Amino acid sequence: MRKQNISSALILALAGTLALAGCKKKEEAVVDPNATSPAADSAPAADAPPAADAAVASAVSVSSIAVGNTAGADKAVSPLATLATSDKIIVSVKTNGAATSVPLAVKLTYQDGQTAGEQSTTLTTTGADTTNVEFAKPDGWPVGKYKAEVTVDGQPAGVPQEFEVK
Repeated sequence: MRKQNISSALILALAGTLALAGCKKKEEAVVDPNATSPAADSAPAADAPPAADAAVASAVSVSSIAVGNTAGADKAVSPLATLATSDKIIVSVKTNGAATSVPLAVKLTYQDGQTAGEQSTTLTTTGADTTNVEFAKPDGWPVGKYKAEVTVDGQPAGVPQEFEVK
């Protein structure tokens, strides 16, 4: 009888501990460390940038992304699904809208998750525009599958493009 009571007590203690741990994890997931109080949201900060700056940054959007190895005079790149190990990789980003010194970054990721290349530039445009970002590897690109991802002002933009090097 005593052995059964100890086992029951241990099971109840374990269940209680798990319940408390589960509650704590749930609470941590809900709490946003960047959240501000409602009072802070209603009053603008004295050092906050003017609203017009935010509008310019968000007024540009990516309409398409293409990966290829040559660009025409108009900066257009014919999309390729397969590139050679010796090819220059050009990621062509077509944008619409207005932007003044908005950061644009392109990241190439190899099939195993490693970063194969990363470059950034700034967008300053008042309409439709194309920005090409070139990657070269003199000793050749490793054979395999790659993904090109674009961010504009730190946010993912456009549809990531997958391609292969053979």
